[in-house]
Amino acid sequence: MEAEKFFSPKDKSGLHEFGGAIGMGSMMVCFPALMYYMWIGATFYDGKFPTPTEGQSYGDFFGHMWYLVKTEAFPNNKAWQIYWFFGLTQMAFYMFMPGVYRKGKALPHLGGKQLDYYCSAMWSFYSSIVIMLTLHFTGVFKLYTLIDEFGHIMSVAILSGFLCSTIAYVSARVRGATVRMTDNLIVDFFLGSELNPRLFGILDFKMFLEVRIPWFILFFLSLGTCLKQYEQYGYVSLEAIFLLFAHYLYAGACAKGEHLIITTWDMYYEKLGFMLIFWNMAGVPLSYCHCTLYIANHHPSEYGMPTWFTALLTVTYLYVYYIWDTTNSQKNQFRQEERGVVDERTTFPYFKYGRIANPKTIQTSHGNKILADGWYGKARKIHYTCDLFFAISWGLITGFKSPFPWFYSVFFAGMIIHRALRDIEKCREKYGEAWKEYERQVPYLFIPYVF
Repeated sequence: MEAEKFFSPKDKSGLHEFGGAIGMGSMMVCFPALMYYMWIGATFYDGKFPTPTEGQSYGDFFGHMWYLVKTEAFPNNKAWQIYWFFGLTQMAFYMFMPGVYRKGKALPHLGGKQLDYYCSAMWSFYSSIVIMLTLHFTGVFKLYTLIDEFGHIMSVAILSGFLCSTIAYVSARVRGATVRMTDNLIVDFFLGSELNPRLFGILDFKMFLEVRIPWFILFFLSLGTCLKQYEQYGYVSLEAIFLLFAHYLYAGACAKGEHLIITTWDMYYEKLGFMLIFWNMAGVPLSYCHCTLYIANHHPSEYGMPTWFTALLTVTYLYVYYIWDTTNSQKNQFRQEERGVVDERTTFPYFKYGRIANPKTIQTSHGNKILADGWYGKARKIHYTCDLFFAISWGLITGFKSPFPWFYSVFFAGMIIHRALRDIEKCREKYGEAWKEYERQVPYLFIPYVF
């Protein structure tokens, strides 16, 4: 069935995803607008929803909003240099930092060929930290410039997302590298045209965008906030430290497990279009960061949590992180071992439960197996539950005075429900009776013994 989809010159299923062409077109317009709206509220309205002031007409209100975008978020040369210097540096790190080669899944549209993936994100991440701190403390580039120039950088990221999406679409068309096209311009632009675009045969753009741009930027925004607080107040608040630690764990996990994402659905099936490009270049790093922005824009006395609460949240966070890390590791280690590759992660932080020897499985008619052991023997989408807890924690640490730090958790909750339903439908279609048996053995979707 998968092979038929890959070889099909026209796969019409994409026409119905995300509300079809109207839904996809609306998202391409509305999400950048939402990013500007939230940034204006976070920066100029004390973290509140921007609304017309008393006596201000809607015309004047929107005129003022446009004025703020023009003056405080203009994509100036400095912002272009910062964003693209970082991006190009990460491209160079991808290709030249120490790493390992791993084989991807067999691709039907390439006659069963397995692509080689070069994985160097771990070295790239820690090297980037050392370089950024060196630039900061030598005065060459103060890291909190990312906060001070946030509006300008956000505009560059948004424009870059549209620009790179256009290049990817046109390039695939010109080179005849398109896969599963619908012949609907909006749908094909949004979902993508090419499955495995690469630079120099080594830099896989999808893998590059999945890890290095969104999560590295998010971490450096939090690091910049901590450094800014230290210069402003002579200390760093516990809330800022919590976010830095949380974002370090997330970015570090993505970096250390880069070699395990090559078998994921995004890498194997999703094409490189606006959805993946814009989301990773702009949406994730510059909208998920509103917890950091709120802390950067306010004195610690305005959001300070009791020490006991921060300590309790930190301990809980570490436990959930352990579940999340080992869950994803179990899944991806299992996928690799199905193909005869034993490649256990031992990079920091290392958890032995990340690999299950001789796991309990369910045989499918396709010849492969469904993992029904470890964390996936307790709940079928437990990794989504952990991700949602992270998102809620990032909001909780800032309090409830601003809605914007809670955007990530609200958005993510909707996204994982949509994605979970989408995954269930695809798995039921693909695995048939084997998936029904898995659902019988593991009846809980998100929380073991609860839901």
